[in-house]
Amino acid sequence: MNGESITRAGQIVAANTVKNAVYKGEICNLSLIDEDGYPTTSVLTPAAAEGINWLALCTSLDSNAVRRIKKCNHASVSFTSGEYCVNLVGEVEVITNADVKREMWYDGLINHFPAGADDPNYCVLKFTTKRYKLFVDWKEVEGTL
Repeated sequence: MNGESITRAGQIVAANTVKNAVYKGEICNLSLIDEDGYPTTSVLTPAAAEGINWLALCTSLDSNAVRRIKKCNHASVSFTSGEYCVNLVGEVEVITNADVKREMWYDGLINHFPAGADDPNYCVLKFTTKRYKLFVDWKEVEGTL
């Protein structure tokens, strides 16, 4: 049963990424621990994903998210609607590699990074799932990857 739900959750995540042809402008929530030890949530547009295994988010190096990740890289990502809830828990890393930045670049980022994919303030956050709790197709499952 978990296998089917994981596959379906991966399809949901993929459909909510910019690099997917059916993307409809969806967003996800990224929760991190702030400097005072409290959870905080940011709303971000996912650039790409591989099922529920990992997903990439784009932001700036001077963002609150990057500052918090440097102190604690534990994170949670959620995708929700009236029909599903995909909650992922794992770790996030900040990537500044030029090839990865170009690969994850999408047109909407130009509003934030005028120099394009080579903007020195632009970076990619790679979230890697360690465990999940899913509510898809009216089934609830949880587990670890």
